[in-house]
Amino acid sequence: MTTKTLDGHIEITKGIAGGKPRIAGHRITVQNIVVWHELLGRRADEIAAEYDMTLSDVYAALVYYYDHRTEIDKSIEESESFVKALQQKTPSKVSQKLNEQKA
Repeated sequence: MTTKTLDGHIEITKGIAGGKPRIAGHRITVQNIVVWHELLGRRADEIAAEYDMTLSDVYAALVYYYDHRTEIDKSIEESESFVKALQQKTPSKVSQKLNEQKA
């Protein structure tokens, strides 16, 4: 079952994009938009053009974020923690080769 929100711009579908809110018709999540816009400083028009979305899609994602900020910020933190843990468990092959060459 798909839940549509914000006048059809945002969808939540179990089994797609981990059930996270996403741009309707895309696998791009609200969280992706937030990271690109809020954390990396990309403009809404840049995001829309690069990912073949409308400006309304991008702004709807940002509206959804501000309405659900606590849960999305928590999800971003959990994702960052997961990546850091994975990096610690799986050292970079490039770093290993560079260290071997130095030795």
